[in-house]
Amino acid sequence: MTDTDKSWEKFLHPETLRTNLISISLFITAFEIFKARVIEKPETFFCNGYDENGPIISSKYTSDVLSKNKSKLYASLLWLKEMDAIEQSDIDLFDSIRKHRNEVAHEPLEFIALHTRDFDISKFQSLIALLRKIEVWWLINFEVAIDPDMLPEGADTNGIIPGPIWSLQLMLDIALGNEPEEGYYYNSFMQRKA
Repeated sequence: MTDTDKSWEKFLHPETLRTNLISISLFITAFEIFKARVIEKPETFFCNGYDENGPIISSKYTSDVLSKNKSKLYASLLWLKEMDAIEQSDIDLFDSIRKHRNEVAHEPLEFIALHTRDFDISKFQSLIALLRKIEVWWLINFEVAIDPDMLPEGADTNGIIPGPIWSLQLMLDIALGNEPEEGYYYNSFMQRKA
């Protein structure tokens, strides 16, 4: 079989095409959620209240966070590193995830149609794991520090499923057909609502 035939086979196979389209769109969605959540952490830390325009961010945010990098995302990652939430290896890993995200977002047809280019699911898994690490660290070090009753004493932190991770898991289960039965979550929601 020629390379062209292999690429057409990949592109035309309904299940392969569907899985690739869904996986790529969920990866890009997860990446955007990751960015928003990472940037939000130091903004929340340096928030001095709210007004009609939204949060009032302390001037220390500029000196303690934004001064670290011209990218708000990387500045936030460096702040999280300084706070011992993540390590340099996590930032290096994120660099490879971001590179793959950019390739997938800017050249989607290559990943959907060319047999020589495949979406790297491990990058997606690493992104979710890194988001979970940051979210759990934030919960334990800030939210529970403010409200100790949020987490029962002696709770196993390995069992914590942060909200963004739970949302992404639901999207994955529904989009990829991993529900106990088709429409399970939707039907359960509608039954509770009735």
